[in-house]
Amino acid sequence: MTALTLSTAAASGLRADAIVVGVAKGAKGPLVAPGAESVDKAYDGKLASVLETLGASGAEGEVTKLPAPSGFKAPVVLAVGLGPVPEKDQAYEGEALRRAAGAAARALAGAKKAGFALPVEDAADAAAIAEGALLGAYSFDAYKDVADDKAAKGKAGRAGKAKDANGAKGPLAEATLLGGKPRDKAYKAAVERAVAVCEELNRARDLINTPPNDLDPEAFAAVATAAGKEHGIKVQVLDEKALAKGGYGGILGVGAGSAAPPRLVKLSYTSSKAKKHLAFVGKGITYDSGGISLKPAGHNETMKCDMSGAAAVFAAVVAAARLGLEVNVTGWLALAENMPSGSATRPGDVLRMYSGKTVEVLNTDAEGRLVLADALTKASEEQPDAIVDVATLTGAMVLALGDRTFGIMANDDAFRASIHEVAEEVGEPSWPMPMPEHLRKGMDSPTADIANMGERMGGGLVAGLFLREFVGEGITWAHLDIAGPAYHEGAPYGYTPKGGTGSAVRTLVRLAERTAAGDLG
Repeated sequence: MTALTLSTAAASGLRADAIVVGVAKGAKGPLVAPGAESVDKAYDGKLASVLETLGASGAEGEVTKLPAPSGFKAPVVLAVGLGPVPEKDQAYEGEALRRAAGAAARALAGAKKAGFALPVEDAADAAAIAEGALLGAYSFDAYKDVADDKAAKGKAGRAGKAKDANGAKGPLAEATLLGGKPRDKAYKAAVERAVAVCEELNRARDLINTPPNDLDPEAFAAVATAAGKEHGIKVQVLDEKALAKGGYGGILGVGAGSAAPPRLVKLSYTSSKAKKHLAFVGKGITYDSGGISLKPAGHNETMKCDMSGAAAVFAAVVAAARLGLEVNVTGWLALAENMPSGSATRPGDVLRMYSGKTVEVLNTDAEGRLVLADALTKASEEQPDAIVDVATLTGAMVLALGDRTFGIMANDDAFRASIHEVAEEVGEPSWPMPMPEHLRKGMDSPTADIANMGERMGGGLVAGLFLREFVGEGITWAHLDIAGPAYHEGAPYGYTPKGGTGSAVRTLVRLAERTAAGDLG
């Protein structure tokens, strides 16, 4: 991952490939943002005019490169748009800084080092810029033929710009935050936190982007086991024999059609100072063909991302351990591959779940709720203070909220509001969703206790109501449907790459932090 440093060096004296400055969208044209005063002075105070001449407006994510002023050790100044100028006496919001830093880091792919001279008023601003740079520089090239471009090596012995077979450049190697106060404890702690969270979030992205032939349930469980050993997290893996013995009919039913058997992975991070216990449950369908209810052509190619919820839970637990949070966090990864075969679960089959309830399977492509149901019941046995499940669960949620916003449902309105607040705080768009009781009747089955499908309209809400049936009595619970933002198929923007995004990781980590601090009751 991109290296990150704090520096009090002047922009003019930093040896780097580029200096990044912010430019805002003013009423009469672009305005140079705070943090770039010395750079603007080197242009005789005319940097904004030069940028406007070059077509820059300060719009969010806009990137403009120009030659650095005389005397600068960096050859290039990169101006990145921050969006509208804040209201009087208001600072730039963290998300604006995060997105600007991400856009700049992406634009500097192939560079060895860049100095970021963006607005920094406090440690929170430094953390936002750090997160943006680290997440924006992300690149998944594990399956590409990458070689050093020897011709790019400078006389000073710089490492060459790594390129793949198609000429794409590798990520920015180092980001230096100017004005970051490296000796200030608050700044140092904020940046160290950003590094830990972003490294784990990027690991979640790697898992999501890994082809399903290399990431089946067993392989995912092995990754979790290795991470547990590295970070002092206790890991327990239930294989297909243990699942059968324990009566996990939901997980086994979904995985029945695959040659790669399912797994239920438990990750336990404990703190001796913890007063609260959170359980995170993640849907981990390593590939979803739809099973016997096969998905139509054109809907299969990205289904390696159907384990994004489990990836988010895994990353959040590891991040909590790395940060030493004073809260116990248990992660449950419900892992299976949903494939059609002679042994696959059929529409009309009835599964006996771990809870003892029976479920009539009306659609085998509504499989995520089946694996989550078993994991939710198991998580409830430990009586945690709250359970949060994360899943790419329904296309209906994408229709309702689009592809950048996840939905939140809960059995407690205050908890749902708290998660929404936390998500907005960290820059992950979300929206509270209702759980209309009248939709529950649509899942009544003449054969079993409940069916895995209900009314078509409001399908995302129906899925939430189904999951609620498997949460232990009296336990606070929330469900995050990340089907929209978990996997981005369009062009990168801000710090969001093409492919796996790591959606919900930052929300879960901040939720754990606030719980440890006693802010969530």
